[in-house]
Amino acid sequence: MTAEAPPPYLAGLRLAGRRVVVVGAGRVLARRLGTLLDSGARLVVVSPQAAPPVRAVARAARLTWHERDYRLGDLAGAWYALACTDDPQVNAAVVAEAEAARIFCVRADDGSLGTAVTPASARDGQVQLAVLAGGDFRASRHLRDRLAAQLTAAGQPAAATLRPGTPRPSRSATED
Repeated sequence: MTAEAPPPYLAGLRLAGRRVVVVGAGRVLARRLGTLLDSGARLVVVSPQAAPPVRAVARAARLTWHERDYRLGDLAGAWYALACTDDPQVNAAVVAEAEAARIFCVRADDGSLGTAVTPASARDGQVQLAVLAGGDFRASRHLRDRLAAQLTAAGQPAAATLRPGTPRPSRSATED
C-alpha cells in the first residue's frame, strides 16, 4: 500500500458454501489453508503443482484442485479470489479478471496491487483478532503475536487459548 492510499476497510467475510478460487498452491496457500477451510468456503485451487499440505487436503476431497495453469474464466462464480503464484504476470491476470468481475482478490506477491489484503490473524472460539500494518506483513505478524499474548496475559476469558489463525509448523503469519 502506498503512503497516499487510504487504509483498507476491515470486514469479516462469510464464505461458507461460497466458491473461493486460489491460483497457486505453494507456501502461501499452505499457510492460509486452515482458515479458508474453517470458513466453510468451497475452495477451488488452480495450479500445476501443489505443496504437500494442499495435495493432502485435495486427496481428502476438502477442496477441488485443477492441476493446470490459470486460464481466463477460472474465477467464474467466485465470491473471493487469491492470486498466490510466483509469477507476477499470472497474479496480475488473476487480479484483472477478478476486478472485471467485481470479485475481491488478494495478490500475495504485492498486496498493494490487489483489491483485498489478508491480515495477520488469531482466533479463540468466537473471538478473532486481525492486524494490518500498512502492507508490512512482518509488522502485522509481530503486532498480532504481541496483542494475542497481552490478551492471554490479561486473563481475557476468550483469549485463554488465542492462537494464530492458520496452523503451520514454522511461521505464524497469515498476511503476505
